Amino acid sequence: MTAGEAQPLPTFAFEAEVIYWRGPSPFFYASLPADQAAEIRRLARAVTYGWGMIPVDAVVGGASFYTALFPKDETYLLPLKAAVRRKADITAGDVIAVEMTLRPAGR
Repeated sequence: MTAGEAQPLPTFAFEAEVIYWRGPSPFFYASLPADQAAEIRRLARAVTYGWGMIPVDAVVGGASFYTALFPKDETYLLPLKAAVRRKADITAGDVIAVEMTLRPAGR
């Protein structure tokens, strides 16, 4: 690596149950496991673009997408867009495999 080259950001792989949040803006999420959330919290300052949001590239069920994790109850939630859920045929209660790479803020 030459001077000025960015260090590669870490990749995470985990399984999570899809949850449906009925909040003011209903949506589907995957909650990160505690150990991975702790590692992301450690790296958050270098990658957040504000309000604790962490940009990521993710793959679920063969569907690749860009989104941002957000902190909730000592972990992070990975939003699962409708297009991703349709392509991967997933819904609330399903256990999914997730691969995810942090992105630098502003990329």
